[in-house]
Amino acid sequence: MEIPVRRMRGLVAAALLVAAACGSGASGDEGRTLNIVGFAVPEAANRAIAEEWAKTPEGEGVRFETSYGASGDQSRAVVNGLEADYVHFSVTSDVLRLVDAGLVAEDWDDGPTKGVVSSSIVVFAVRPGNPEGIEDWDDLLRPGIEIVTPNPASSGAARWNALAAWGQVIASGGTEAEAEEYVRALFDHVVSLPGSGRDATTAFLNGTGDVLLAYENEAILARQNGEELDYVIPDTTMLIENPGAVLIDADPIAEDWLEFVLSEEGQRQFALHGFRPVVDGVEVERVEGAADPTDPYPEVERLLTVEDDFGSWEELSEKFFDGEDAVIARIIAESGKAG
Repeated sequence: MEIPVRRMRGLVAAALLVAAACGSGASGDEGRTLNIVGFAVPEAANRAIAEEWAKTPEGEGVRFETSYGASGDQSRAVVNGLEADYVHFSVTSDVLRLVDAGLVAEDWDDGPTKGVVSSSIVVFAVRPGNPEGIEDWDDLLRPGIEIVTPNPASSGAARWNALAAWGQVIASGGTEAEAEEYVRALFDHVVSLPGSGRDATTAFLNGTGDVLLAYENEAILARQNGEELDYVIPDTTMLIENPGAVLIDADPIAEDWLEFVLSEEGQRQFALHGFRPVVDGVEVERVEGAADPTDPYPEVERLLTVEDDFGSWEELSEKFFDGEDAVIARIIAESGKAG
């Protein structure tokens, strides 16, 4: 509270955008292109940041080639050759995969935000008016409640959701056995396990389930786009910290981009699109789509963090997600819902 071949662009569909007003002709150094690979959720925020950066001397005329998708899939694609100068992933473990592959420097997270460029919290998205009366974690296990959450095998959002579900049991004085029992029961209620956080939101908006485990910013963005849903912040939830990193052989403009992303103006654009700023001094009078637009980011009664409640990403990845014997991976496999 940051070389193997990388020219196989066809691995993931890429969309071209021009930073200067998304499509207007670029002036200045037209030959420079910044390749951004990210998880699906912050695409709109990154586009808004790019428009603001285009107004600066460093960003003028820079073109963007972008690829967005499920965080884990995107990370693996970069390792396998997808061209990237800057990556913005859901979870730190997806950057560490690039560190292990020699694509990102080991000191990528030495800065004041420890590599984090955007943040959010886990919330419950519900139908308008919250007809099921969902308020806290115990409500998710009531008979008949159907849940949508993405798949932790591919989605970083899903990993945050699972950590929140586990951690809230421990935070309430429960044992690890009780936490595992809760998560197992939670997945018994899951009726859709899409590949990414964005796909999970789409499934929910298309009528699947009673509750969507989601990023706060994803719920806010959906409401900004005119979608009909409400969201609930449980008393205990998880701080989501999304890392960003520049690759070792990136164009030097990538460092300028990262600096702007972490500036007050860059973080202001994140805030306007539903993310909680990761630097001090960012002010927004109003965030449309928030439950309370004039108080968009209220304090959480008990906010879990990786550092305070799970140790490190290396530790929690091994314990919960990586390998057949990892707790969450095993629970999902036994549920038969991974596809």
